[in-house]
Amino acid sequence: MNDSLSGSDLSCIVQLQEAGFRISKLHRNLPPPSLIEAAIRRREGELSTTGALSVRTGKFTGRSPDDRYIVDDVLTHDSVDWGKINHPLSPEKFDRILNRMKRSLEGKDVFVFDGYIGAEKESRLSIRTITDNAWQNLFAMQIFIRPTLPELLSHNPSFTVLSIIDFQARPEEDGTKSETFIILNLTKRLVLIGSTSYAGEIKKSMFSVMNYLLPFKGIFPMHCSANIGRDGMTALLFGLSGTGKTTLSADPERRLIGDDEHGWSNNGIFNFEGGCYAKCINLQRSMEPQIWNAIKFGSVMENVILDQNREPDFGDESLTENTRVAYPIEFIPNTVLPSVGNHPDVIIFLAADAFGVLPPIGRLSREQAMYHFMSGYTSKLAGTERGITEPQETFSHCFGAPFMMLKPGVYADMLGKRIGEHESRVYLINTGWVGGPYGVGRRMNLQQTRSMVKAAVNGDLEKVSYTRHEIFNVEIPISCPGVPDHILDPINTWSDKQKYMESAKRLASLFVKNFEKFGSMPMEIINAGPRVQ
Repeated sequence: MNDSLSGSDLSCIVQLQEAGFRISKLHRNLPPPSLIEAAIRRREGELSTTGALSVRTGKFTGRSPDDRYIVDDVLTHDSVDWGKINHPLSPEKFDRILNRMKRSLEGKDVFVFDGYIGAEKESRLSIRTITDNAWQNLFAMQIFIRPTLPELLSHNPSFTVLSIIDFQARPEEDGTKSETFIILNLTKRLVLIGSTSYAGEIKKSMFSVMNYLLPFKGIFPMHCSANIGRDGMTALLFGLSGTGKTTLSADPERRLIGDDEHGWSNNGIFNFEGGCYAKCINLQRSMEPQIWNAIKFGSVMENVILDQNREPDFGDESLTENTRVAYPIEFIPNTVLPSVGNHPDVIIFLAADAFGVLPPIGRLSREQAMYHFMSGYTSKLAGTERGITEPQETFSHCFGAPFMMLKPGVYADMLGKRIGEHESRVYLINTGWVGGPYGVGRRMNLQQTRSMVKAAVNGDLEKVSYTRHEIFNVEIPISCPGVPDHILDPINTWSDKQKYMESAKRLASLFVKNFEKFGSMPMEIINAGPRVQ
């Protein structure tokens, strides 16, 4: 046991010992410089010229959804939405893996971060992250909410994440599909992560926990970014990876509440996290200056290639397109601390449509909002994953299916109720292609997308007339400040109008087919979706 341990650190040791851990080399809530020094000394990473710690995550450069499990017990058996996303694991097999993980830590340096998830104090969760390496602990410190000194002195975790990079499961004995695992035990309030270095598993496992716990408290958990204007008007931006959620929320004219995970309670909205986790691929200072400037000492870059001078090459995708950087939210200017906001005035769904047929922006009714929220549409591009040679549609309910542990209708009902209660305006914005599909058309201009978001948020789109899209059934504004009128109806940007209609009808039919998986739904929601003629 370290001779320099404080009283609160000794308390942490006692808590761990009572939980069955035998830890002698504890490093608890070290400051970032100390964690960075330890990571470099242990050859876990290196400093880039920006000052950010650069690490590589090996085999896994993204999440491993097929290796994620939920312990199936009395608490979860009838509440979890079991299926392709939420895989069950028995309590006995969980205990077997946990006991081996505990033994594997004996005699090793163990890094602990104690903090919180949830900026609203009434509903926040006290958490503990235990890792066998310094850089993942730095990641946890920067991504979760850091405690004050008085909070740290009295910290008692209500949920613990244990991540051991080199620990492997025994599939035949443990009931896992491979050596890699992410296991959530809601009863024992433990998350086990093994045989993966990708730190996003730590972040998203706790997001999944919140998605399970909060609805039972009447709080709506959301996979979205949020910001607030000087006038106090709050906006939410939902979207899957690559749709622009982080980029569009980092608006210099508005204050950032958070870039990825939020809750909506009776008090308003609140960030789950204390940091951001931005994609770095093709990052340009001129286009995303706030994120660019946040990549400095204290930040953690994953799988970003450094040249011989240790300069980051953000255009190099030789390891992965999913290059990432984690940094404290304070690294973004004009952030809101604590990260809370009013009930949202505007809700925006982002979809990167690679088929080039969705309108750049459409206004949604409450029923349409529920329909598109349950659909969670975007598209994957050729080359982003092995075997994808042309754009493919992706439907991820609630814009975050891999993290939603209850049935989609539970979350959609919460959204619909809150839209009705607070009269939130809802828009669908296509950040994908216009003028044709990927390879033919062009990507929506980022500045024009920003103009659409701005017009939606500040109320300019409430002052114009609309036409209804005959296939996608959304209302299209006839004008929008900062955007050429002719592109607002996507058919105008296609040289072959017939091909547009064929492609639009194809995508509409995919929406309809996907929605059938939800079974019996109210007709007003079904009829709010695209129309297949």
